[in-house]
Formats: sequence, structure tokens, C-alpha cells
Amino acid sequence: MTATTAARTGADPIDTQARTVVLDVVIPVHNEERDLERSVRALHRHLARTLPYDFRVTIADNASTDATPLVARRLAAEFAEVEVATLREKGRGRALKAVWTASDAPVLAYMDVDLSTDLAALDALIAPLLSGHSELSTGSRLARGARVVRGAKREFLSRSYNRLLRVALHAEFSDAQCGFKAIRADAAARLLPVVEDTAWFFDTELLILAQRSGMRVYEVPVDWTEDPDSSVDVLATALADLRGVARMRRSHRHGVPRVADPTALPAVHAA
Repeated sequence: MTATTAARTGADPIDTQARTVVLDVVIPVHNEERDLERSVRALHRHLARTLPYDFRVTIADNASTDATPLVARRLAAEFAEVEVATLREKGRGRALKAVWTASDAPVLAYMDVDLSTDLAALDALIAPLLSGHSELSTGSRLARGARVVRGAKREFLSRSYNRLLRVALHAEFSDAQCGFKAIRADAAARLLPVVEDTAWFFDTELLILAQRSGMRVYEVPVDWTEDPDSSVDVLATALADLRGVARMRRSHRHGVPRVADPTALPAVHAA
């Protein structure tokens, strides 16, 4: 486990006893009627068993056209800790930006609905944010100690992409796109208004902006197993990422500008 950027000033620890909801875990979904219920039940069971403080699981449904909204509402009716946020437009980055901005929790996280990342790493992901050690933490499939099961093609693309980030954007982290991240709400308030991407490059842009602003990014090696039924279009995602890298490379932004007007964010409807 490594901190890739040393913070200039340490953040204050979060008093978990003074908070109603300490952790808000967002699961962004688009047409995930098959996996959603199994994953939310597994996540809720894990959080209820391991966390000593209150939590929330927010299902962020972005423009699903199948039965995903029905499954989500059924889960919210069953579990007091589960809520549903509905967005009219598709986009993982768009969903995370909107839901994280609207959340009242001091620690915000997200994970992919397939739960490819072993939940055993969640405590290590959250702990440095609660203690004030770091502002943002991310799972890494490429850090020492990680155990990964995936095909040779995705392994090659992942390593090549992250090598490109180190060369083109001077990235100090090893794995940008692992769907297993957490951020302190005070750090999110500074970063989210200036993250432009609304899709898959959101993760990379968030990490680069955090690094440029001097925030401490903490990497957690994870156990990760590829979902053979994943609906992600690897080629299209890779091309979009390359466009994002080119945009950020052209940018002369070296910090985080003033927080933008929060009313400009997409509307979120909680259920």
C-alpha cells in the first residue's frame, strides 16, 4: 500500500461517532438487472458485518432501459441503508459526480456492480481517509501484492494505458481504471466541479487532478477477477481514454480552480 503524493498539510480525522452516515458507497449501473440484486446483497452483508459505523449504499441508475430500476427500488424498500438515485443520461462519471455531490457522507466511495474487486480490501481503502492520512484512495491491480485474474488482452491494454499515463501526464499512481475508489467529501468538493469527463475517463481525470493539486492519493493492492460477461466495450473505452489523455496533456491546468456553481450538476432523484 503506497501514498503516491505527499499532502502539504494533513487532513483532519473524521469523527465517526458524530456522523449519522459515515460512508456512502455508490454503485453506478446501466442495464444491470442480472447482477444488481446479487451484488447489492453481497455488499450490504459485508458492510453490515464489518463496519463499526453507519453506511449507505446508493444505486446510481443512469438511463437504464431494462428492469434495473425495478430491482433497485425493491432493494431500497427492503434495506434501510439502500437508496436509489436516478439520472436521465448515461455515463458512469456523470452518475458519480452527481451522487457524490449530493451526498451528506464525509467519505464517498464507488465500486463496479460486478464486484470484480474483492471486498476484503474495502477497509484498507477507507481507513486512510477516516484518519486524515489521505484525501483519495484507489484500488490497484498493478501494485505489488495485488492478485489479478484476467485475459492477456486486457492485461496488456491495462499495463500499456497506465504506462502511457506515466509518460504523458506524469501519473504517480499505478492503476487508473480500477473500479474501486474512495474520496473524502471535502476533497470531492474541490475536484468534482472541474472534472470534465462524464464516462470512463472520469477515474483518470479525478486522480490526475488530485495529484496536481497536491492531494495524497493512497493505493491499495486488490484481488481482482475479470467478469467474463462484462458489457464494457474495451476498444471504445480505450479510444475515449486516449482522447481524454490528449485533452489533459494540452491543458495547462496545474491545480484546482474555484469550485463551480453546484446548480450546474445533473439533477439526482433519491428514492
